[in-house]
Order: sequence, then structure tokens, then C-alpha cells
Amino acid sequence: MIQFELVSPEKKLMSEGVIMAVIPGTEGDFGVLSGHMPLIANVRTGVVEIYRENMTQVSERVFISGGFADVSVEQCTLLAEQAINVNDIDKADVDTQIAKIETNIQSATSDIDIKSFHKKLDILRAMAQSVA
Repeated sequence: MIQFELVSPEKKLMSEGVIMAVIPGTEGDFGVLSGHMPLIANVRTGVVEIYRENMTQVSERVFISGGFADVSVEQCTLLAEQAINVNDIDKADVDTQIAKIETNIQSATSDIDIKSFHKKLDILRAMAQSVA
């Protein structure tokens, strides 16, 4: 077992021993097990898969929108910009938000607004895909 902590700006979402956590790193997904080589890694938008009982069945899936992971031999702390359990994502609500942002992009006039809308849109599309 490795101690796994998932922290968002709002709160600590998880702090427990797990068999393995698979994290969406910017260089590719990586699995963290007890005894893992220490590292600090950037994390991309995607889904963290938590394995509690064994390494063949995912116990929980959590959508994150980037951050970084601090891994040691005995612990993994994932600091996520945003985190939500995939089971708690309302696909219809996400689709509504996507449509609204697509409309906002059409009427945006500044490059900063357009860039911000595109970033939000990318995150929402990834979120929608995580529940599909």
C-alpha cells in the first residue's frame, strides 16, 4: 500500500492507503505503487484511477484539470487545480456549459478572453469524455 492524497484548492479530497494510483502525467500516464522512485511530475487534465483492493479493478475514477504530483517511496500527493469524482459529473450540465462557452467564443473580442474560453472548453470536453 501507498499513502495517496488528492488535494484541490478547496479541500483534501482523499487521504488513504491504496494499492495503486494511475495519474495522467504530461509525459504520459504513470502508475504509483509502494516503493516508487521519488519524483515530482506535472499532471495534465484527465482521469486518476484509484485501485484499492487489487491491480485489476479500478475502485474510483477522479477527473482532474492539471496540477502536479509529489511521489516518494511511501506516499503520493496529487495537487490538482480541480478535482471531481467521475460519478458526480452531470454530463448534461457539462454539455450545456460547453454550448455556452462555444457561444461566448463567437462573441469574444479580446485574445485573452478567447484563450481563456478555449482553455475552459478543453477542460469541459475532457470532463465530458471521462463520463462517456
